[in-house]
Amino acid sequence: MAIAKAERLMNLALCLLGTRRPLSKRELRESIEAYLEAGSDDSFNRMFERDKDDLRELGLVIATVENLDGEVGYLARRDSNRLPPITLDAEEAAALGLAAKVWQQARLAGAASGALQKLRAAGLPEDVDPYGAHGALEPRIPVHEAAFEPLMLACRDRRPVVFEYRKASAARPEPRHVEPWALECWRGHWYLAGFDRDRGAERVFRLSRITGKVRSRGTGFTAPVPDVVTVRETVAGWAGEIADRSALIRLRSGAGYPLRAKATKVRELGDGWDELEIPYGHGLDAWLVEFGPDVVVVEPAELRADVVDRLRAVAKG
Repeated sequence: MAIAKAERLMNLALCLLGTRRPLSKRELRESIEAYLEAGSDDSFNRMFERDKDDLRELGLVIATVENLDGEVGYLARRDSNRLPPITLDAEEAAALGLAAKVWQQARLAGAASGALQKLRAAGLPEDVDPYGAHGALEPRIPVHEAAFEPLMLACRDRRPVVFEYRKASAARPEPRHVEPWALECWRGHWYLAGFDRDRGAERVFRLSRITGKVRSRGTGFTAPVPDVVTVRETVAGWAGEIADRSALIRLRSGAGYPLRAKATKVRELGDGWDELEIPYGHGLDAWLVEFGPDVVVVEPAELRADVVDRLRAVAKG
């Protein structure tokens, strides 16, 4: 159904753009096959009015003209639907070049390269090298997770999805029904922020923990979508970048340098151990587990319990 409507809209747009004189409803109906198949005049009129409104919403300027006989006709004048010339200075071209270069290792590489080619065709000066001014920079956003592309499309189309998700503290994945809001790359990892229908609250999911296929489920969102800034703050908080308290840990001497860099206080205990006070936010338990036997959580108790749960899940395989 979606493909049929898209084809019908495209044919209507081509008719309106290709004519030099206004076309009446009758002429448009005779020119477009989907309109010929309409069962009745009322059915055609409803379909045509919806299509006309959809094209206008997409940005096509459609003029309504009445001739001497009082018959109403429609056309889309080319001068009213032509984009203004694109002019970019060297810095703007370099910024677009870097943005395209970011996606060279991802599935969006073809789209990014095609965008630059279209800018060239639209008048970007040939002597402007989008990469030249920043040739030493090699930006990369690697995307290796198979879930990235279907989730990106679901975020764009506002389609609920379902997928199997394995929490770091769980031995097996479990299904999650999510209304996807946005994808964010944070510290080299991709995260999905969205509304978890099963829990009735916003959640953040790390793409590397999604197993199996991402499948679409139903249509329409049940929860409001926050703005981009709020989504980024949510991802930052769930990724452990926002800390509102402190944790006390013991760290083996000569180990855990990333933890030492974040420490607000360090005290030598002797016997090969140090005591550190570090900022405590969501996700700290997952990070501490990575240091294995070199870290022991002293307090708070809930952090210690979370770390123990994660280690048990790892031991269970």
